[in-house]
Amino acid sequence: MQFHHHGYVSGDPRILPAAGTGRDRPSELPDRMDVMIVGSGPAGMLLAAQLSQYPSIMTRVVERRPGRLEIGQADGIQARSVETFQAFGFAERIVAEAFHLTAMNFWGPDPADPSKIIRNQREKDDPRGVSEFPHLIVNQARVLDYFAESAVNGPARIRPDFGYEFLGLEIAEDGEYPVTVRLRHTAGEHDGEERTVLAKYVVGCDGAHSAVRESIGCKHVGDKSFHAWGVMDVLTVTDFPDIRTKCAIQSHSEGSILHIPREGGFLFRMYVDLGELTPETHDTIRATTLDHIIAKANRIMNPYTVEVKNVAWWSVYEVGHRVTDKFDNVPAELTGDQLPRVFIAGDACHTHSAKAGQGMNVSMQDGFNLGWKLGQVLEGRSPASLLDTYSGERQVIAQNLIDFDREWAAMMAKKPEEFASPTELAEFYTATAEFPAGFMTQYTPSMITGDATNQHLATGFTIGKRFKSAHAMRVADANPVHLGHHARADGRWRLYAFADAPAAGEDSALADWAEWLASPESPVALFTPRGSDLDNVFDAKVVYQQRYQDVELGVVPKIFLPRVGPFGLIDYQKVYCVDPDQEDFFEARGIDREGCVVVVRPDQYVAHILPLSARDELVDFFATGMLPQ
Repeated sequence: MQFHHHGYVSGDPRILPAAGTGRDRPSELPDRMDVMIVGSGPAGMLLAAQLSQYPSIMTRVVERRPGRLEIGQADGIQARSVETFQAFGFAERIVAEAFHLTAMNFWGPDPADPSKIIRNQREKDDPRGVSEFPHLIVNQARVLDYFAESAVNGPARIRPDFGYEFLGLEIAEDGEYPVTVRLRHTAGEHDGEERTVLAKYVVGCDGAHSAVRESIGCKHVGDKSFHAWGVMDVLTVTDFPDIRTKCAIQSHSEGSILHIPREGGFLFRMYVDLGELTPETHDTIRATTLDHIIAKANRIMNPYTVEVKNVAWWSVYEVGHRVTDKFDNVPAELTGDQLPRVFIAGDACHTHSAKAGQGMNVSMQDGFNLGWKLGQVLEGRSPASLLDTYSGERQVIAQNLIDFDREWAAMMAKKPEEFASPTELAEFYTATAEFPAGFMTQYTPSMITGDATNQHLATGFTIGKRFKSAHAMRVADANPVHLGHHARADGRWRLYAFADAPAAGEDSALADWAEWLASPESPVALFTPRGSDLDNVFDAKVVYQQRYQDVELGVVPKIFLPRVGPFGLIDYQKVYCVDPDQEDFFEARGIDREGCVVVVRPDQYVAHILPLSARDELVDFFATGMLPQ
């Protein structure tokens, strides 16, 4: 964490100084705004936290509920999401309070007595070590609390406007505020009254029954599985030995359970198989009682018993697999000719089972993808065509999720005799671990993602996939760090320059590239607003092949020691080398010893890899998605 560069900070350094629209922010919802976010769920609150870093933009979040969410239905936090929390500054705190999911046990019928279950396999949750971050279980409401804190502590001071229901919208062909939104008060002295507001952009994060989606004519495409599940968060007394371990439990004839321990050491969640649905039972399944779910769970877990003492939440649902045909208001055939004004994110555009733990996680990545793009466009840093990439990128990811979830849900619903072997479910779980962890997302070439021509220069940073951090040592203070953990969700692009073999101060390809990067012909000069800090748009860092003792800061190119803040202080946190106590960074990520540049998007995905000599190519890449300043 960096602070004091604007003067001494004696309070909480996570609370940034208010700026722009954050100063004297009106407490009442204004009549006009730049961005209206409908819904304060995971996608909406991450979007608010991101846009809070753009204080020139007036962003408001309207929520039908009268106050914060108290009990969330989602609870699984994949490692990719924890990486995202790190970018927003609260990973350490939420990791401390969450349950860490490190193993999964598999139970099935006892061959000696099929009416009883026995444990037949134990598996690591992350057998390949795909991330340095853990897989967590924590109440969705706490995730929203942290994002709400990030949003209100950001310069724009964004906080939800509770008690507003979205009714509909109309989009004009032109005008500064082309979207007219109709709202209704749902609480307070104006309860039931309607009002109209104007916005430049609207983002519907209002759930599976999204009114925003309906208002722009988008359709959910997909089907139901015709299989019902009961879910409950409970406190119990039980003799089941794996009650604090994630388990897939399959009985001989009563169905299956997905068991997930919750945070706090006592609470757990069970997804209880209620069986296949028929036309006769389809409409009556929701009448299933809690007592029925508890009794079914006990039959599945025989010879063990579960005595429920307290129920925090429970529900009955049918698995559905649907993805919306478009994630914005522009018909597919008009993409590129008509600019989008309304977007949807999260459950508003993809719904699936809860058992793969993807809903909240994928929804947050929707918000992360869209947030910086809106910020760049509204601040005049990028053309409005950048917004076309949101639907283009995220719809493919949502479809991949639906396909995976359909397969996983079908596996969980199988009967024991339908498996090829008793270990088939466990083998599927471990073989596909990288997908549910959130690390299989890969964006295809576009105006913000390059092609794979130079992928060989950094084989461990797949273009289009998230920047996979590795150990480095900060030269200025000899602190061992994960290089990627320093990046914040501040809307900046990252330029990671991996040096060739000569040391700092010697003639090298890196030194020549750094001199050019500080010149008037570079992207830094072309796309950084006049009068702002040198690293306001591009956060350029260098990683040397030498040990920190062999790197003298005095001869490091000045572009990596920029002057920042009103006092022009030197930022010393951009110069790194290999960590002698860890695997060599260049070896760990397949970096060519001749050096290269890895370009990373504001949402942490690798955008391009170029040799240090490819200067025109770097300028041309940014020129497609940024505007000269």
